[in-house]
Amino acid sequence: MLHIEGPIATSEELRAHVVTRIESGEWEPGERLPSVRRLADQLGLAPNTVAKAYRELEAAGWVHTAGRRGTMVAEQFDGNTEVRGLELAIAYLQSMRGLGFTADDAARFVHRAAGG
Repeated sequence: MLHIEGPIATSEELRAHVVTRIESGEWEPGERLPSVRRLADQLGLAPNTVAKAYRELEAAGWVHTAGRRGTMVAEQFDGNTEVRGLELAIAYLQSMRGLGFTADDAARFVHRAAGG
């Protein structure tokens, strides 16, 4: 799932993981996400790391925070394409690492696929 020692910041990896769960329909619009503390405990992360990921997800329009009611999946994604591009790149790198490739290997594949 998360590669805590990997080259990608853990909060970015967590953010991409949450986006993947939202896009797959596993977490639906209006559904409450795990609390910062609960998710941090489950993943063995610092609460600040999870809180940072949640803040970035909210800024990108994937979730919204409703005070004591917690953080919920946004009804409609309204993030920008730059953020989404980064999330897709992180997911791609995670997949490639799962196959045993490095980030440099993944970049070479992208370059080849683009015709370069």
